[in-house]
Amino acid sequence: MTKDPGYRLAREIGPGVLGIEQFELGHHRGASQDHSRIIRLAQHRPEYAALAAPAYKAWYEVEAEACQQIVTSTGGLVIEDREARRGAATGTRNIEGYTAMFDRHGVAYDRLDADELAARWPQFRVHDGVQALYQPDSGIVDAARANAVHIALARAHAAEVRTSTPVRAVLPDGAGVAVVTDTETVRADRVVVAGDAWTNQVLAETGIVLPLTVLREQVTYYATPHLAEFAPSRFPVFMWHGRHNFYGFPVYGEVATKLGQHMGGNETTADTRSFEPDPVRRERYADFVSRHVPRFGGPELYSKTCLYTVPPDQDFILDTLPEAPQITVANGAGHAFKFAALIGGLLADLALGHEPAHPIGAFSITRPALTDPSFPRSFHV
Repeated sequence: MTKDPGYRLAREIGPGVLGIEQFELGHHRGASQDHSRIIRLAQHRPEYAALAAPAYKAWYEVEAEACQQIVTSTGGLVIEDREARRGAATGTRNIEGYTAMFDRHGVAYDRLDADELAARWPQFRVHDGVQALYQPDSGIVDAARANAVHIALARAHAAEVRTSTPVRAVLPDGAGVAVVTDTETVRADRVVVAGDAWTNQVLAETGIVLPLTVLREQVTYYATPHLAEFAPSRFPVFMWHGRHNFYGFPVYGEVATKLGQHMGGNETTADTRSFEPDPVRRERYADFVSRHVPRFGGPELYSKTCLYTVPPDQDFILDTLPEAPQITVANGAGHAFKFAALIGGLLADLALGHEPAHPIGAFSITRPALTDPSFPRSFHV
């Protein structure tokens, strides 16, 4: 995820901001690659619902400064297959959880039964146990373009970006931080660690070990022959909550539709992960498409993998180290790209010692999920 606060820091303080990336820009080893991520006001928990509208505002600010389009509006559906979920513990990740947050924040939406959903979008095949919410502000954030725009704007504000430079350690150094690379030690007043699957490697010398699990997730692009039916102007992004939690995109980035599953991937590490897609997931996707959105499918263009780096409670980490507040740590838990432009500003606030512009107490590094070894974890949801 592009948690990069470099642009926001450079915009505020000018020269003196250094961004360090261990690989080349645009690499495919982490979680931020590919064309598209869903952006939505649809949130089922208050911690994220409070950030949803500010995230849109942050993206629009980036677009305005760069004169580049990053967000594409498609509208969005949350679809719940209650029959498939019967007996499962869903918490607030259900129709009622989403509508409660919509109502609290004054967000307009339509609630649809199966017949109404199929009448508006006949691309779907649904049964009577399906309900849906439609929210017109949902859409797509272009991930690759967003990353490139953030980097370009950081440079425009006099930040330096170094690539192919692994960080081997960050160490509190008096009131500052020593950042150790293979060729030199850089001394800084403040450091933001947004290392995703490599976070614990970077933090090792601080004595902090976070309970992070790395999952190998994947998406599949289908070369549908029905392009007009799945154009962004005719088909919304969607999330499907059933036995598995799927998400899908209209034709965007590639001349193909895109389907993924949220969570459920095999555990791995940043250094041992495979780039080969899981055939079980591939077949699961194809079965879902054939049953519920058959014309969405077609010849598989390709499947690709990415990494989720997830705390036990699946929530973000946005905080400074308790014993070294000059080091700020960020983790997106596999679902943060929609908030990325906002998170960059929140990290800049933390790094500069400012009160964050929006509430992030739920994402503290000292919360029980990160400090209590007995805290339960479940990622196959």
